[in-house]
Amino acid sequence: MKKSPIRVLLVEDNKTDAQLIERQIEKAESHVDLRVVQDLDAVANNLREFKPHLIISDYRLPTCSGLEVLEKAENICPGTTFIFLTGAINDEELAANTILSGASGYFLKKNLGTFHMKLVPFFNAIKNNRPLTKKTRDLVASSKETIHKIEQFLGTFDSVNASHIDDIRKMREELSKLRKDYDF
Repeated sequence: MKKSPIRVLLVEDNKTDAQLIERQIEKAESHVDLRVVQDLDAVANNLREFKPHLIISDYRLPTCSGLEVLEKAENICPGTTFIFLTGAINDEELAANTILSGASGYFLKKNLGTFHMKLVPFFNAIKNNRPLTKKTRDLVASSKETIHKIEQFLGTFDSVNASHIDDIRKMREELSKLRKDYDF
């Protein structure tokens, strides 16, 4: 059975860097579907429609920061493998902040010639965990759907008994909190 390609979203504004990164990706994994985007709106659209397994992002972009890309990814596709690839040299604090913010890796563009070797373990992990990732995404989608149905029910619910109004308000508040957790 032939597996579907690993979907990779590359967020890079420099066309030359994008081409070099693409070559490195192809050296690491031959069965890849790659999309290259340059701004946060395109990132959001591709996260929803393309649903990448791996996101590789430059840290410094003209219209946004890499941390904004990471935050958008966490909101729309939580748990997606996310790697920063940047030209910022010798900035240990930046590297630490990206990892603490949820990135899976942080690599320098000056080492781009060996980037493919760094990608291999990420691709292997993605291949091995793909069924788990799909199940997790399906559970999140199902939970969101259930929350939506409950909200619809509560929205149309005609409370005859005034003593339930406060309970209904509390339920709506709790559902609103849950929605924020699942809203991507």
